Parts: sequence; C-alpha cells; structure tokens
Amino acid sequence: MKPNRNTEPNAYMEDKKRSDDKKRYIVAFEIGSSKIRGAVGIVDRSGVVDVVATEEEKLIDKVRYGSIENTDVSEALQRVADRLEGYKRVAPRIITGAYVSIGGRSVLSRKVDVDLTLPAETEITRPIIAELMQKAAATIDQDRDVVDVVPVRFTVDDKAQTNPVGTYGDKISARMTVISCDPKIKRMLRRVVHERAKFNIVGYVNRTLAEADMVLTDEERRVGCMLVDFGAETTSVAIFKNGAAIYQATLPIGSRNITIDLTTLNYTEERAEEIKRVSGNALPNEGTMRKSSGIDGVDYTEINNYVHARADEIIANILAQMEYAGVRERDLGKGIVMVGGGARLRGFNELLALASNLTVRQGSPNTSVRISDGSIHGTDAVDVISILLDASKHPSEEVCTEMPETESQEKEEEPDEQVSGYEKTYGSGSGNGKDKEVSRIGKLYGDDDDEDYDDRKPRKPKKPSSPKDPSKSGRSWMDRLQERISFIWNEKENADEE
Repeated sequence: MKPNRNTEPNAYMEDKKRSDDKKRYIVAFEIGSSKIRGAVGIVDRSGVVDVVATEEEKLIDKVRYGSIENTDVSEALQRVADRLEGYKRVAPRIITGAYVSIGGRSVLSRKVDVDLTLPAETEITRPIIAELMQKAAATIDQDRDVVDVVPVRFTVDDKAQTNPVGTYGDKISARMTVISCDPKIKRMLRRVVHERAKFNIVGYVNRTLAEADMVLTDEERRVGCMLVDFGAETTSVAIFKNGAAIYQATLPIGSRNITIDLTTLNYTEERAEEIKRVSGNALPNEGTMRKSSGIDGVDYTEINNYVHARADEIIANILAQMEYAGVRERDLGKGIVMVGGGARLRGFNELLALASNLTVRQGSPNTSVRISDGSIHGTDAVDVISILLDASKHPSEEVCTEMPETESQEKEEEPDEQVSGYEKTYGSGSGNGKDKEVSRIGKLYGDDDDEDYDDRKPRKPKKPSSPKDPSKSGRSWMDRLQERISFIWNEKENADEE
C-alpha cells in the first residue's frame, strides 16, 4: 500500500526516493540579458527528455550583451529555483546543481587546420581525434576560454574522410571550428551560480550550438543553413555546411534596440516594449495613419517606421555574417532557421526572407523532447530546453537534484567534520577537483582563473546528501572529451545510414 504523505512522512519519502532513483533529473539555467530561465527535465531510457517545469524571472540592467554585470542576479536565480522545486513532478527533490549556458557578444569562432604525423601506418582511433581537437584548442590565445571544438572535415593520407575513425594512415589532417569567449563569462557565472546561489555548475553548454542540435534537421545541417538566435541585446548566428558548424558569432544588437528607439517618442521603456510586442511590425508600413483609442493616442505609422528601420539594420548585420563565414546564398540551400524572443516580432521573418532571398522558418524542439505540461510552450523556451537536451547526452552520474534526507537517515549518518562541503563536491589536494565544470568537450582553459571560486561551499538546503566527489571518479576532462567525440561520430554514422 502506498504510504500517505501526511500521516507517514518518512515512509512516503523513502518510497518516493526509491522511485525517483530510477529517473535522471536534469536542471538547466539560461541567464540572458532580459531574463533568467530555468527548467527541469527527466530523461527516459530512450534518451527523450520530458520537460516537467520551466520558470523565468525578468532582469533589468544586470546582464548586458549576455555577460553578467551584477551579482544580484543570484537572488533572481534562487527565486527561479525555488519555484521549480515547487512543481508536482519535481517536489520534494532539491536542486543542488545545474547546467548553465554560455553566450554573449564575446563568443566567436575561428577556423583552425591541424595535423598529426604518425610513426607508421596506424589505425585512426578516437583518442587520436581527441588529440587533434586538443591541438586545435591550444591555438587559441590564453586570454580566451575555449567553449567548443567542432570537427569540420578530415583527410587521412590526403584522402577526404567523413568518418576517419577505423581508417588507416600515417598522417591525419583536420579543419576544426574552435569557439571561444571572454574568460569573464565563466568567471561571473561561477560567482553568481556557485558562490552566491550555492548551486554546483555541473557543466557549461554552448547555447547556440545546443539550439542548433535541437531545432535543425540532419538535412539542414548537411545541405547548408543558418541558425539565428534573435535575443534582447544580442543576436547569435551559426552557419552549418556538410553536417558541421563552420562559423559562429554573436552580434551586440537585439530586439531591445528597437525598444530603445521607441523611447525617443516619449515613452517609458516598459511602454515602448509593450507597444513593440503588441503592435510593432518590421515590414514597411503600407497602411494609413491610425490613432489608438487610448489617452496617449499612439501613432502606429511612426512607431513602425522606427521598428522597420532598426529591423532592417539588424537583418543587414545578420546577412553580413555569410560573407565573414565565406559562404554565399547558394551554399545555404535550406535557408535560415530563427529562434529567440526577438523572432516573434511581427513581420521580422518575412523581412529577413525578402532581404536574403532564402526561406525562413521558426525553430522548435524536435522529437527528442517531450513536453507533457500544456502550460509550457516549446517555441518560447527553445533556449533553456535545448540546454536540457544537450545535458542529457552528458554522463548520467552527474547530479542536479537530490532527495532531502528523512529523519531516520539523519540519525544513521554521522556528520563528517573533517571534510568541508566544498571538498565533498569538488575534491581536495593538488587536483582541487575543478574538473567538475566542463564544456561540451570537457574542461579546457580558463576554468581555474578565479581565486575567489575556491572559498565557498556549494548550496546545501534542506539537508540533501553529499554530491559525489569527482576527484574519486577517475574521469578526467580527456575522458569527457572522448565521450563527446563518441557522440559526434555516432551522429555522423546515423546520418550516413539515413
């Protein structure tokens, strides 16, 4: 008989814990220029992510161009987490860690050619590919953090190979897209998420590539397309060809620029934002002047002249990325896929299609995502849901949530006074355990540059059990890198079979 939650709390908690131990809960945070979004997902055995909770909190002037400027963001983050913990399918679990996204105007890509000469004819293995990726990452200046390394093409003994693993040769060459960012991005994330909000950062996720993984089809990536994330203060662009990301950049311009333009018509920013969302139109105004029935009497013709002018400028900057990436219109046979809040501006996608002469569609979660809660709109929350999906491909032992201890468990467990909360979570000694934080390909550079990061304890509300000590797991960042490579090649093999 199922225990009653009210009359048998300890029995209920233990039964609930046994049931939930079979599930994998993932938490994601997306800290953007206008809002924080958080989400909780449950991964089933087939790898499908069931999004069970999403929450958001507005931000004003605390994050600029994707970079955190004020550590007060931690308070908003805690409020988002508290509301997520209150969802029926999350409670009574406690959020102890999360995957966080990396974005912002400092994110950019660079094409790198690397090669390895082998001592004799040798089988090309995944560790050899990992060495090439590490060599590509090492070409980036030490004053930048490597976010991702994406293989574009390989040659083995001067013969092109789609999947070099398993081939033989004495020389392998590769072109890689290395994506990097200003170290401040991670540094401020650590201060806000770990030090102040007390959440463990389980992993970093390149938001733009995570969105691409979720909303683009294999055909779009192979034939050629552009993904555009039109946000509040930044617009991220990623270009794909032959199945790989060949270019990524973030532009310091977004939909808030349109709002600021409208404030010159003597509106507050809040009112200008409302007018833009409700009545703004990026297409040239073909109608006659009309007044609203409100007291202020809004001139929609004048409003949309401003909206169109700024939208036209943003589109020109988006299309300029094609030239920077070295591609032409005919190279993007599958057109442009839009995501982000700015893409909901009326007429923007149509204006982009006219200016680019390419097809434009709105991106949405693919079949690897299930949204069982009807109040969650996948198209509106592509950013944070894509982080959940990307995180589901990381090692399953990474912990984001824990069950609170029951009274009986508290009595049985002896408090460990010799080990601090930080040491339990991050390890101690010469290794200092910072490998807990990883990018999509593992910990590379810039994760150890903030001395303040070492003196805080992870969040431990409501007495969750101690997270696993990564220093005892035996998994280095190179192991994580190889896991990422395995995933890349499995994707390529599946695409080839199709």
